[in-house]
Amino acid sequence: MSQRPAYRLSDFDYELPQELIAQRPAPARSQSRLLHVGHESLADLTFAALPDLVRPGELLVVNDTKVIRSRLRGRRESGGKVELLLERVVGPDEAWMQLAASHPPKPGGRILLDGGAAATVLERDGRFVRLRLVGDTSLDEYLDRFGEVPLPPYIARSAEPFDAERYQTVYARQRGAVAAPTAGLHFDDAMLATLRQRGVAIAAVTLHVGAGTFQPVDDEDLSRHRMHSERYEISPETAAAIAAASAAGRAIVAVGTTTLRALESSAAGEGVRPGAAETSLFITPGFRFRVADRLLTNFHLPRSTLLMLVSAFAGYDRIRAAYAHAVRERYRFFSYGDAMLLERESGTTS
Repeated sequence: MSQRPAYRLSDFDYELPQELIAQRPAPARSQSRLLHVGHESLADLTFAALPDLVRPGELLVVNDTKVIRSRLRGRRESGGKVELLLERVVGPDEAWMQLAASHPPKPGGRILLDGGAAATVLERDGRFVRLRLVGDTSLDEYLDRFGEVPLPPYIARSAEPFDAERYQTVYARQRGAVAAPTAGLHFDDAMLATLRQRGVAIAAVTLHVGAGTFQPVDDEDLSRHRMHSERYEISPETAAAIAAASAAGRAIVAVGTTTLRALESSAAGEGVRPGAAETSLFITPGFRFRVADRLLTNFHLPRSTLLMLVSAFAGYDRIRAAYAHAVRERYRFFSYGDAMLLERESGTTS
């Protein structure tokens, strides 16, 4: 049997009507739709049906990162407008930020911010700059007071007060993300309680989603793409829960691609290593999964690394069929959109 040629960027393109990009969340978290992508079938459901799809004894693993108010607006000393999006904090008053400006300031330049604060550019690396906040306020305090909720670029509106709650999971605990782990946005406290009552175990990892999550893939040759690095941590308790579920033959359900990347990045030998580390894992078709058996996720952008990841997990042809079905059935796409529950394709484990 001839082997399929290597996948290229154009293999992950699809047509999406603009009106299917969700600009606002569903009225209530669990009222979104859910497409169950089984091995041989597709089922149109609502997210409220999830407890009927997750079996007693299975382990649901969530990402408990907490989104920071990480978008800032300012101007150069010469007057040009500047927009900043936090990538990661590197000290009490220093951070790497993604910069949008018609004429980016050079190292040594200053950016004037709201509230009378200023930031000095220490160095540049492509679209990112390392800044030092000048003033008496710590960076965390400044972001809490003056930062905006960092809605993704495909949401064509400014953040509104309700976004502070809805662009955050109900189980967010560990401050550090600049984008939400969006598969978790569908859960409310009642849903989590129902799952626990039915015997589903819930554990958490932490992966702080960076601004690089929106970094486009520019090269047709996927082997040339370099993923942004993100910080993750897995507690000994979560590692033990995963080991126990695996030993008992109980499925591990990853809630979101960020959770999946943390689990697969930490996999070693027969288990998951506890501890903190950086990951730049780029998952494409052909990847051999070691940990996750099922994946709960939203719909992803064309030509994105996340679409490549779900294609690796559930199978390229199945994902193509699922996305075509979702477009026909008018599902809502991306961060505030609807969800999918994917069964892992057989033959993608090692």
